[in-house]
Amino acid sequence: MAIFDYEWIGFVITFLGTLFLIGEVLVNMRGLFALLGIGFITVYFGAYVGTESVILMIIIYFVGLVLIVIDGKIVNDGTLATIGLVSMLTAVGIAAPSVAAAVYAIIGVLLGVGCSFFFLKVFKRREMWTKIALKDQLSKEAGYNSMNMEYETLVNEVGVTLNDLRPVGTIKINGKDYSAISDGKWIKKDSKVRVVKVDGTKILVEETL
Repeated sequence: MAIFDYEWIGFVITFLGTLFLIGEVLVNMRGLFALLGIGFITVYFGAYVGTESVILMIIIYFVGLVLIVIDGKIVNDGTLATIGLVSMLTAVGIAAPSVAAAVYAIIGVLLGVGCSFFFLKVFKRREMWTKIALKDQLSKEAGYNSMNMEYETLVNEVGVTLNDLRPVGTIKINGKDYSAISDGKWIKKDSKVRVVKVDGTKILVEETL
């Protein structure tokens, strides 16, 4: 019996493919993980989907991956990431030869996404995620020792958002505009916010009544 006749093999392939592709997005592996991931996913769709549909399924899968990247790098509210994950799951599920195989493949994708974050403990994080996730943290311990005195006086001041904070945006305090960031929450335009922390020229705010 050919190895692809086993329903569980789809789990192994989609797990490894997704693991390496998401891993390449998270850590800097100079394309090695990307090549491995593309190889596994291509093998999966090539084994289960007719020649005329392979390209379409691969496109659907990778569009989902791109949406996850865009969400993390630009939008950062989880909407596109959710759509992207659903797209990836749909692609591997439709391509599977049976319901059981589809379940295995979907579980493989989900576990691959989750396990890919373990790469962060071993390899160097990509700089774009360091900036987006604000892992530089708004703290003096992280190296921000030159505090801008003007900004320091803003602590506990109340202002209003001039646009949506997702989580970065612009606020107005005492008639002056400042760039600010929320604590990861999406704060709508024209909302009242209070400055809870300032480090250098970085202003952390929270919504207030």
